[in-house]
This record gives sequence, C-alpha cells and structure tokens, in this order.
Amino acid sequence: MNLLQWKLLPLLTLLASIFLFFYLKDPSDNECSLLPHKHFWITSKRIVTPQGVISGAVEINGGKIVSIVKEEEKHGKIMGNHVVDYADAVVMPGLVDVHVHLDDPGRSEWEGFPSGTKAAAAGGVTTLVDMPLNNFPSTTSEETLKLKIKAAEGRIYVDVGFWGGLVPENAFNASALENLLKAGALGLKSFMCPSGINDFPMTNITHIKEGLSVLAKYKRPLLVHSEIEQSSPSPVQLEGSQDDPRTYSTYLATRPPSWEEAAVRELLKVTSNTRPGGPAEGAHIHVAHLSDSGSTLELIKEAKRSGDSVSVETCTHYLAFSEEDIKDGDTRFKCAPPIRDKANKEKLWDALMEGHIDMLSSDHSPTVPHLKLPDSGDFLKAWGGVSSLQFDLSATWSHAKKRGVTMEQIALWWSERPAKLAGLELKGAIAIGKHADIVAWAPDEEYDVNDIPVYLKHPSISAYMGMKLSGKVLATFVRGQLVYEEKHAPAACGTPILARVTD
Repeated sequence: MNLLQWKLLPLLTLLASIFLFFYLKDPSDNECSLLPHKHFWITSKRIVTPQGVISGAVEINGGKIVSIVKEEEKHGKIMGNHVVDYADAVVMPGLVDVHVHLDDPGRSEWEGFPSGTKAAAAGGVTTLVDMPLNNFPSTTSEETLKLKIKAAEGRIYVDVGFWGGLVPENAFNASALENLLKAGALGLKSFMCPSGINDFPMTNITHIKEGLSVLAKYKRPLLVHSEIEQSSPSPVQLEGSQDDPRTYSTYLATRPPSWEEAAVRELLKVTSNTRPGGPAEGAHIHVAHLSDSGSTLELIKEAKRSGDSVSVETCTHYLAFSEEDIKDGDTRFKCAPPIRDKANKEKLWDALMEGHIDMLSSDHSPTVPHLKLPDSGDFLKAWGGVSSLQFDLSATWSHAKKRGVTMEQIALWWSERPAKLAGLELKGAIAIGKHADIVAWAPDEEYDVNDIPVYLKHPSISAYMGMKLSGKVLATFVRGQLVYEEKHAPAACGTPILARVTD
C-alpha cells in the first residue's frame, strides 16, 4: 500500500461509517419515536394482561406484541435485545377513548388534531375515535369523512378513528349511509335532542330505526346522545326569572334526569330489533355519556337482560365531580347531560364496579375560551363541554383507588371494552398479535395539574386545572413507537383508522 493510500484510509473509514449509520441503521430510528429500536422488550413488575397482572416482559417487534414472558421465564430470552425497564410502574394497554371532539377540520381553533392527540399521548391514550360534530362540515357523508381523514394525515400523534353522523338528511338514504360506512366510519352517532351544531340536527326514533337497519349489515354500532327535551324550564324561560344564571343549580334544573329516561325509554322501542334473529341483528346501540344513575340506568339494565345488543358508557367528569363541587360562575363544568349531585355520582361508581356500566370515555368537548363566558359566568349561555383529554387516566385513578378498583378493571373500562365497541381487534390489550399500544404509569405519584405541561389547546377551560391528581404517565407507545416520555416524538406519525369492509 503506497503513502497516498495510507493517507486516504482514515477518510474512507469515516465515509464508510457515515454510510452504515444512515443506510444500515435500525429503520425505526426516525422522528416518529423517541426510542431508536423496532425490536425491544418492556419489563415491569406490574404488567396488566387479560390473564391478570404479571411480573415479566413484553417483546415488541415491528409495532406488534410478539411474546409475553413471566419473570421466571424471561432470563436468557431477552439477552442481546434492548430492554426498557419500568420497575414497579404499571405497564398497561394504552387507553382507547371512543368519545372525543377534536373539532378538525373547520374549527381547529377549538382544539385540532395536533394539540388533541399530543394531549392524548401525554395522558396514556393511544387511540381516539373522533365524533362527527363540532368540526365543520359535520361528518355525515362519504365526502365529509374524506375531508376529515385528509385533515388528520401527518397531524396526529396517536391513532385516530372516526364516527359518522346519523342525521335526518341521511337517515332515509341507505346508499348514503352505506357509502359513509364503506369509506371507513367505525359506526354512527346521533342526537335525540338539539346538538347545538347547525349542520348536525337531532334525530327521532324513526331515523334511528332506519340507521340500525343499515348498521346491521356492517355490524357496527350506533352511539346515541340520549336526552329528549321534556317540560322542564328552558334556558330562555330561566333568563327572565329570578334564578341566577351564574348558579349551577339553575342550569341543572334545565336538564333533569327525566330527559335521559325519556330518551332511553324511546330507544327501547327499537333495541329489541338487535336481538339474535331480529330485523337489525348485527347492529348495536351504545348509550353515550350516561349521567343519570337512577331510572335511566334501570331501563338499560332491563334491555340487557332481555338480550338487546346494548352498552353504556359514563364519563370521567361524572365520576370525579358533583353538583356540590361547582362554584358560581365556573362554567368549565357545564356539559350535557349535566354533572349531578354527590349521591348520583356514588351510584354511578357502584354501577360501574358492578358491571352495569360497560366502559368509560372522556367526552372531551373543548371550545375557544370566550365561548365559555368566563367573565359573566352565565351557565345558561356558556358553551357546554368538559375539556379533559389529557387527564383520562389520572382523573379516573384518583377516585378509583379509594374504592379498591384494580388495574385489570381500569384496563377493562378504558381499553378492552372501548376497543371492542369500535371494532378495533388489534387494540385494547397486552396480548400476542396486538398492536404494541402501551402506557407505563406510576399510580402512586401525585402531581398538580398546574405544574405540568398541558398540551390541550386551551388549558384554562379544563375543569381539571388547579387539581392534584394521582397516577403520572411515564411513557406512551403507539404501535411500538415511543411517542411520549416527558416530551413528544418529533413527528406526528399516528395512523388514521378506517373500518374495513369484508364480503
């Protein structure tokens, strides 16, 4: 080798190293993940699986869970592979929140896909299903669903699916509904009272019956906002009365439990059609955001006993707050159905733990701060909706731990059952073959909400600001990509989830 070759050797070695680094490195080493590995193990002394909580390890490769081993089996199996050890922290399936309003496209100033999904990731939520209203235009057709999918692409940090809307305009048009479902809507959502959104009008039981007949063919659910207006004082009537609109009880009187009861009683006229052999067999009715723990819940229990294909959710804010907690003018707590009294809250907890309420959701429904009317504090005129997405897990656990709730129950309510409702077969559990959607969190660690980064677009309107919560999220993995660990991955690489049509 001559002198020139000797001099060029270090340079050639450097160039070869650069080539190997950029072209032969692990392909998962990119901006989608904070962890530069596609094949690795997660270990913990508390891994929540469908078979119970184990101490052991979960093997992840190519975005899926490929093996699970108990502590006594793992030695020697994980040698030579990258290991992420969470010690005593809980490793659980990522949360699946089937009831969120991300307001995109059209009203992204209210929330939007980037901020909403960042908040979700920071809260341990790995999959969202976005509601068809509050965005503009509302998602009631194949064309409007495609607009939403396009708006989501490259702008979501977790996986996002989409509900379509059942409204009077499409209820009697089977081909329009079929096109919406074929385009990927995971199911439909309807309102039995005014929604507050002009292009999403309310449906009656005839519309719902027609919608169920189409949903039966595709075996997808109908989610229903179950309130029907009754002869209670309206906000307009109360504005002219002596009742103070800054007082929460004034608003609560406008939406009594009888509204929920009337709606569910009406739904029972068609839920029997979903029984085996019925004209809508294959369809499913899901009662969204149950607030009334009394007669409304009893009607739902009756439908289940009769074999109707029915499920029901309640929301974190109904389990965390009660009428007695809400101060005059604090419109952050206004939502519909409304938060009711403490006794009702306790009965909701009982129903959840006894299995009568199937699952939890956030019903994250933000807006721009001025529509909450913080200056006047007028409950009758303020926008209704609780902003909560980042705090699903912590807010639930803060109250659940006092009641002896297990980690398996949390996973059931927040992961397994919501995934099943939305038809997400690869979500909802730490099991071989599932997506590696995982949250690691410290249940005993408390934090002040005001002291952490809040990724919601408008943190000031969240009902959880100023609170101390238990259960800090340490890390969130979506399809094996570490999307959050004190900060987010540089790129938004979540996947839009579309329902598949099978012959």
